[in-house]
Formats: sequence, C-alpha cells, structure tokens
Amino acid sequence: MELLSVLCLAAAAKGCHCLYLAYKFFLRPGKELKQYGQWAVVTGATDGIGKAYAMELARQGLNVLLVARSEERLTETAKELKGKYHVTVDQLKVDFSNFDAAAREAVKEKLATLDVGILINNVGLSYPYTKYFHELKDQEVADIMEVNMSSMTWMSRIVLGDESGSPGMLSRRRGAIVNTSSGSGRATSPLLAEYSAAKAYVERFSMGLGAELASKGIDVQAQTPLYVTTKMAKIRKSSMTVPSPQSYVECAARHIGYEAVISPWWAHSLQLWLLALLPEAVSVKFLDWQHQAIRKKGMKKDQEKAEEKKGQ
Repeated sequence: MELLSVLCLAAAAKGCHCLYLAYKFFLRPGKELKQYGQWAVVTGATDGIGKAYAMELARQGLNVLLVARSEERLTETAKELKGKYHVTVDQLKVDFSNFDAAAREAVKEKLATLDVGILINNVGLSYPYTKYFHELKDQEVADIMEVNMSSMTWMSRIVLGDESGSPGMLSRRRGAIVNTSSGSGRATSPLLAEYSAAKAYVERFSMGLGAELASKGIDVQAQTPLYVTTKMAKIRKSSMTVPSPQSYVECAARHIGYEAVISPWWAHSLQLWLLALLPEAVSVKFLDWQHQAIRKKGMKKDQEKAEEKKGQ
C-alpha cells in the first residue's frame, strides 16, 4: 500500500512537471520588455541570432544600439531596422577579439546618455570546424577566449555601472542581461574543448551574477541554443530541431526575465534533457563520433582549397 502511494505521488509529480513545461514553452506570456528601459544593446547584431534579436526588440518598441565589427554591415542592418520599425537605431563598430581598454571606454561613452534596459550579449566565435585543441592556431585560441568570455564579462560590467550614481542598470535599479551560451557547454565535447568550456563559463557567470543582482531589480539569463540556421552552424535549412534565427528569437524573447538558464526552443530543451540521461561515457563517445565526422569533412575542404590554390 505504501509503495502504491509512493508511485502515485511520483506519477502526480511527473504529471505536474509535464504540465509546467507545456506552460513554460507554449503558454507563458513574455514580459513587457520596455519596462527595463528605452534602449537595447545587441552585440553581434548584423547576422543570425543577434540580428534577429535586434529586429524583435525593435518590433517591441525598444530603441536599438547595434554593435558589431563591420561598419558596412552595421549600416545595412540599421537601415533595414529603420525601414521596418519606428524606433531610434544607432550603431557602434567594435572588434570583440580586441576589446581593450580603449574599446571599452568607447562603449562606455556611447552608453553614458542612453537608458539601456536590455543587453543581449550575443557575439560569439567557434572553431572553423571541430578540431583537436592542439590543432588550433594561437590566434584562434586567443580569439575564442576573448570573444566568448571576456567581451561578455566586460559588456555586462559596463551596462551595470555602479550604485554610486555612475549611469547604468544598478543606479536605475532595473535591467536585463541576456547571454547567449550553447548546448556544447552542457556536455563534455571532444574536438570542441575550448569553445564548450567558454560556453560553460557563460552559464556559470550568468547564474552567479543573476544571484548577486536579484535584489537590485536586474535579471540575468543565459540562453542555451543548439543548432540554429546561422553561418556559425553552417546549416541553411530550418526544421523542428533547427529553427531559423527569427523563429528562435521570437521564442527566446518570451523567456527574458524568467529562469537563470534556459534553452528557449522546446526541441533543444528536449534534446539536452535526453543527452543528460545518457551515462557520461556514452554521451562523450557519441559526441566524439559526431565531431570526428565533421572534422573529416572540414579537413577535406581545406585540402581541396589548398590544391586549388596550388593549381592557380
């Protein structure tokens, strides 16, 4: 009888959890994002998830500061936003692989007069294709750390300001910081060792910072996608498990201000849950097999390019 009661309670708990997940992913309304402030800052804003976020936030009525390294693409994206939405759009050229003191000061000056409510730390950099860590060039190793970790950390610090009156989220006691992580940061990822570690840092930093700022009116969240049809993913065709940037962001924006870490696209969340059920040795073996195949294709393309160049 006691065993039956325990089983019934377990079944009820599981049922309630399933109902909650259905609510979270399909029914829960998004927050009014303009409550955080008048401006959104988006890094990596000229392509993929970053551009989709800029479009979505402008659609919701926020002014947008686009931040990326290409002046030409910034201008094109700004023109596109202005043509679609009646908001103010500004731009700032920043190379996050060289985000030194001078570059950080330029960002501070740009933001000093803006009521920044939302920061989307989206800029990221992965391997050209899956490789052993020792096969990466020194510059690639440095850039992966700088773009994925350092830039996110510094941008978060800049938008926060301080409580003594320095302009920022802390003095205004409101704001949201959204950091784009990756599913590879959730698992041991051979042939993506540095990138996956960098994305694990994104999640842990977001969780710790969010706990620090919870009482100060500032929400911090790491969003963890798997594959999205972006240039980084090298996938063109969208599907149920590989959404377009627009579909992904439409969903992701609804989750801002809720959980500290979330995989916004329901199919991605399901995939990560299933992966977590596997024994570590099995998941490592599976990812190694998958990444070895990608490495083989990448090396073949490199060889073809080298031979083509030699024949010219």
